[in-house]
Amino acid sequence: MQKLPEDLPECLVFLLGKAYQKAHGDFKKRLKPYGLTNIQHLVLEGLWYRNGMTATEISRLLKLDKATLSGVLERMIETGWIVREPHPEDGRVHRIFTSEKADGLKEKLIEERKKANRKILARFSPEEQEVLKRLLWELI
Repeated sequence: MQKLPEDLPECLVFLLGKAYQKAHGDFKKRLKPYGLTNIQHLVLEGLWYRNGMTATEISRLLKLDKATLSGVLERMIETGWIVREPHPEDGRVHRIFTSEKADGLKEKLIEERKKANRKILARFSPEEQEVLKRLLWELI
């Protein structure tokens, strides 16, 4: 078996990657019964925050590239989570809205995200939680 480099525990890319895997995996399990992926849930929460955004606005809000978001939106339309309607002032642009299906599960899905957040943050003091969130925002 190959020995790990001595500085690996200090490798932030490794540490952030492992933290992401753990958090992402836990949330993925929570969303599986609903047939949603983590990124689809993120889109729904963005739309619950400001329903009727364009794809460009969603992309900016959630810091997602347009190519990734385009495929996500198409799958969400196909599975009935969102609807796309022409913009009333510019027919070339479409606005995205949550569907009745999504709105009917809004409280449950937001609670799943809150549970996942609480699980991650449980080992930290309130002050450490705020610092962690602030530092993560700085990275994105």
